[in-house]
Amino acid sequence: MIYYLFLFTTLGTAIYSVKNKKVKGLSILTIVFTITIPIICLINSIERMKGLNEFKHLVSQLQQGAYWSIYTIIGILHILLWWVIFLLKNMKTDIFIKVRGVFIQVSH
Repeated sequence: MIYYLFLFTTLGTAIYSVKNKKVKGLSILTIVFTITIPIICLINSIERMKGLNEFKHLVSQLQQGAYWSIYTIIGILHILLWWVIFLLKNMKTDIFIKVRGVFIQVSH
């Protein structure tokens, strides 16, 4: 349930980002991943063995080198990276990072 809420939020935010022309290329790719990943996972999870949940099946197929599992992992990593970029570009405040006792200001 949380996974699908995350995907719907991502889809809506990516569409918003495309309309406002913010990170347009990455946002279009995010929309494609957000739509295709659940479909591909659903189709490929039908064949999983009894007693194996979706995540374990994904990991098992990834270890075997199945293309759909590689696509899914790349897509999820892209979505997570897109969220980081989106949030950093839309933050109203500066970020301060503490490195070896010294605060460094990260402006955007």
